[in-house]
Amino acid sequence: MERQPQHQAKVAAFDAVEAGFNGDRPDPDLDDDGREKRTGTLVTASAHIITAVIGSGVLSLAWAVAQLGWVAGPLVLAAFAVITWFCSSLLADCYRGPDRRRNYSYGQAVKAYLGDSTYRVCAATQYSNLVGACVGYTITTAISLGYAAVRTTTPLHLPRHAMATIHLTKFILHRAIKRSNCFHRHGHGATCKAGTNAIMMAFAGVQILLSQLPSFHKIWWLSIVAAAMSFTYSTIGLGLSIAKVANDGVHAARTSLTGTTVGVDLSGSEKVWKTFQSLGDIAFAFTYSNVLIEIQDTLRPSPPENVVMKKASFIGVSTTTAFYMLCGVLGYAAFGNDAPGNFLTGFGFYDPFWLIDLGNACVALHLVGAYQVYCQPIYQFVEGWARARWPGNAFLAAELAVPLAGNHVIAVSPFRLAWRTAYVVLTTLVAMAFPFFNDFLGLIGAIAFWPLTVYFPVQMYMAQAKTRRFSPRWTWMNLLSFACLVVSLLAAVGAIKGLATDVKGYRLFKFS
Repeated sequence: MERQPQHQAKVAAFDAVEAGFNGDRPDPDLDDDGREKRTGTLVTASAHIITAVIGSGVLSLAWAVAQLGWVAGPLVLAAFAVITWFCSSLLADCYRGPDRRRNYSYGQAVKAYLGDSTYRVCAATQYSNLVGACVGYTITTAISLGYAAVRTTTPLHLPRHAMATIHLTKFILHRAIKRSNCFHRHGHGATCKAGTNAIMMAFAGVQILLSQLPSFHKIWWLSIVAAAMSFTYSTIGLGLSIAKVANDGVHAARTSLTGTTVGVDLSGSEKVWKTFQSLGDIAFAFTYSNVLIEIQDTLRPSPPENVVMKKASFIGVSTTTAFYMLCGVLGYAAFGNDAPGNFLTGFGFYDPFWLIDLGNACVALHLVGAYQVYCQPIYQFVEGWARARWPGNAFLAAELAVPLAGNHVIAVSPFRLAWRTAYVVLTTLVAMAFPFFNDFLGLIGAIAFWPLTVYFPVQMYMAQAKTRRFSPRWTWMNLLSFACLVVSLLAAVGAIKGLATDVKGYRLFKFS
């Protein structure tokens, strides 16, 4: 008889955190819903979006376009961009529910419009995808740092906790295994291996430190730095591609209208699987809807949050699409059908080695911020659930004041320190066990694209607008959703096939 009330308490706690209750003591400076006053603007929201969108996905776009060719490659990129922007606009209108109350998470928005059962499926999909993204970013950072060496840095005027992180990251970059320098010293034909496990552990150390920042509101500066880094390495890759085309000639690389050639570059079955996988890579490159509501929840209430978020989404998606199109198309022009999976570390470029080092260092610095953008919603959910489940628990509520230099004090929660450290360690162990770049990105993109980017936003919009069944609008929006489902399934099949190939002969936790 006691099991039923206990189960109901767990369910109530789960619902309470998604409804915005987190058990924290009231802050003197509160917003209209009793939470800490929101200070986000169009600039910070755009930075969060660019940080979330322009990530490791851009590095594989030249390879993805090579699988699809001159015709399908740019068309698929454009199609994913339009679909992502359109569905993001629909999702932005769902930040406030039918009763105009705020939805603090993607899951709560789904619950407000689509009900409990759909909400449970959405929450499981969203949070598992966020975990997968953190694993993917850990892999990408290790690969990039395995090839990078940084000699100089530009002084940054940031908060003290930001500078501490920058100094730790700078230390890691200086200690990174310098594969591109090996090629520079010993020639392009040299055998230059780059271990990644040590770098993943160092990256985990940075993330453990940053994870002690309590919420999205406290990492605005990190997103600004990360967005700047994303522009930097994308521009470097773009510039190197242009230089290679100018130096070698337009027709030096072997390209075609349909991409890689069956019988020359690969077999017929490989062409099919890699085409599917390329769809997943492109989908991953545009994924950010799973953190959109959380980003929108950082905005000031005036102007209206949905208006600002739509503008931020347009800025973020249009900016990243321009970079993606240029990097994907010019990367394919530079390398042709032999485009590497990661065009900064494939090794697509060898010289100038210092510029490649800089580009890979910028990738790592950007992904330091991107990891936080994707893990903060998980942190907020778990901590809110725990406080709602065990209200008044001394361990969960404890905040210790830790003095810093210059009479500064930072509040450290023992619970936050323990659980967030465990989360970072877990994602790092998974990344160390399965460090497969392209296939892992493709699988994450395939899993996230249809349900989180398309299906739920479309269904919520139709529920909000009370769209009649079988009306023209209902019909074409469901056709769009079905077409995206087919694409996601094909991409997932391609990624799983690629992962199955990768693990053959692979020894756990050993990668070079």
